[in-house]
Amino acid sequence: MEILDPSVAAEVADKLLEIQAIRLQPENPFTWASGWKSPIYCDNRLSLSFPKVRNLIKEQLIRSVMHYFPEAEAIAGVATAGIPQGALIANDLELPFIYVRSKAKGHGMENMIEGKVTPGQKVVVVEDLVSTGGSSLKAVDDLRKAGFEVLGMVAIFTYGFDVADQNFKNSNTKLICLSHYEALLPRAILKKYITDETLKSLSAWRKDPGSWTP
Repeated sequence: MEILDPSVAAEVADKLLEIQAIRLQPENPFTWASGWKSPIYCDNRLSLSFPKVRNLIKEQLIRSVMHYFPEAEAIAGVATAGIPQGALIANDLELPFIYVRSKAKGHGMENMIEGKVTPGQKVVVVEDLVSTGGSSLKAVDDLRKAGFEVLGMVAIFTYGFDVADQNFKNSNTKLICLSHYEALLPRAILKKYITDETLKSLSAWRKDPGSWTP
């Protein structure tokens, strides 16, 4: 995993905290679908309701695509949260857009990939959030099975788990993120969203999320 730009990582973290797309509450943790207790909840879809934040994210994701994957011939969003930003990026870059379902549609053509499937086409995948990378890389695998050449993935935010780094490495998929957990915590302290004492709990979760307790 690579970060596009440290200054962008800080700015994006600031904006996600400001609009409460990221919430930090170690004293009253969230429960993820995996069963993990988590002091953080990230819903980047909220950024779509704030034009300035939406455009900041869109512009920096476009910058990521142009810098790291200039040969891109199409943009693919991961359903569902990767679809809106993916469509915005594709529109500005004047590239074809497709999106990948989490599972095939149960009727009609029963598509896994929506949009024109062009085997051999070079595609960049757009995701909003990367945790372990499982669902994101499933989309990559589905695209490859359909004949696309996946150049890599761009995402808004990642928790930066070691397991995610290993999964992307094993998949031979380059991941570029706008911001990450390591950039978030200093900004949260600076902006007084958390205290130094809270920081200790948040740092402990990042090191061992599976066994963390508040």
